[in-house]
Amino acid sequence: MQKHYAEFARALDDGDFTETEGGILIKSGGPMARGRYFTKIDGEIVTLGTNKVPLQGLKYFIDVGIKDATKQTAFYMALYSAATNPLDSWTAANFASLATEITSPTEGYSNATRPAWTPGAIAAEAAKVDNLGDLATYNIVCTTSINISGAAILTSNTKGGTSGILISAARFDSPHTVNNGSTFELGYELELQDI
Repeated sequence: MQKHYAEFARALDDGDFTETEGGILIKSGGPMARGRYFTKIDGEIVTLGTNKVPLQGLKYFIDVGIKDATKQTAFYMALYSAATNPLDSWTAANFASLATEITSPTEGYSNATRPAWTPGAIAAEAAKVDNLGDLATYNIVCTTSINISGAAILTSNTKGGTSGILISAARFDSPHTVNNGSTFELGYELELQDI
């Protein structure tokens, strides 16, 4: 990852990249950044989805990597119910309303805050990091069931909050219908690779 970090950050700063379904491609033959979400319901992995890094998230990576901005110390995972694809214009300020973030403790999940994304070590054999060893866990509480259409990573743990930075968001290929008492778990992997 460090081998391409300066090149990656410079290309983001210059707008010299293309966003693809697989991730962010930095010119032909350059590195590609890819993020993937994993979901697990009652112990079984049920889907894999690719992410959208909105402009706010890209600017954060540039600011921290090249311009010496303050690095965020924690990241949190949110769930949403709207049948909508994330857009470049999404930010932490508009995420909750545009995505219809799931925030209710009675028709959503009982956690008081968004669960933390707690990544492990950067893999020695590849430039990637994930939280698959410590998945974000949601205790589902509802009358019958709720639909979860997508997820996001933000720098604020406040459910429905509008401060901080939206790092990533993804709409799942199909919504998950989860029942009262279910445990919904969420993982995210970020990888930088040569292509």
